[in-house]
Amino acid sequence: MKILFVGEIVGKAGIFTLKNTLKPFIKDNDIDFVIGNGNGTTGGFGIGKNHSIYLRKLGINVITTGECAYYKKDIVQHYPKAPYLLRPANYPPGNPGRGWGIYNVGDSRIGVIDMLGLYGYSRVHLSNPYTYLPELIKKIKQDTSTVIVNFHSLTTAEKYTMFHHLDGKVTALIGSGTKALTADALISSKGTAFISDTGRTGAFQSVGGLEPKVEIQKFLTQIPERSLDFWSEQYLQGVTVESDESGQALRIETVNMKCEVEADEKNSHN
Repeated sequence: MKILFVGEIVGKAGIFTLKNTLKPFIKDNDIDFVIGNGNGTTGGFGIGKNHSIYLRKLGINVITTGECAYYKKDIVQHYPKAPYLLRPANYPPGNPGRGWGIYNVGDSRIGVIDMLGLYGYSRVHLSNPYTYLPELIKKIKQDTSTVIVNFHSLTTAEKYTMFHHLDGKVTALIGSGTKALTADALISSKGTAFISDTGRTGAFQSVGGLEPKVEIQKFLTQIPERSLDFWSEQYLQGVTVESDESGQALRIETVNMKCEVEADEKNSHN
């Protein structure tokens, strides 16, 4: 099975990039299944109902999120109706939506888990992912040997800790959260693929996909301001992971593909 994980899709530029790169990439690289992080799709913070539906139409099979999972009001009621949309599994069990799912891929199946880290998130304080994940993985492996974990965290150290915690238990531990593509993709001797961050899909010359001037001003004044969409060079970032029938990873490669379609006022609206 060949899986594409799309790095965090940020704002209008991210959606535009996905629209013009994803389907050709899937075709050219024989991709079987696509996972994408949508934590910053709508205005850089969270994902709205319409954008979640649109990402599905563009070719993403499963959308993961992070600390912004419930930032948009209309998405809260949409979660239970959208099995393709995941919020972190370590939110309270009664919360709307689901944190994991098992999906059909031809004659095979794949398990996908969304999980939020413990450090750096001041607005959410979730259950311990280190105690929760091993038991959840055992449950999923009753149905499929291929298990992908998207671990959304702000620290590299925490992602490496989780990788060693789950090494040999999952097909891949894929990091997100910092919106910066890292150069540490690897496959362990136990057959688990890992990367600490899959970057972002959207404006490359930006601050996490957003307008730099506004983000700089926040640091200068410590006064909250509304972040703005930004356009520069647009890139599709992420990783591809290839696995065998036993669920072991065979190959992991980073994706850093420039969108060659130039955006303008007519075709940049989403």
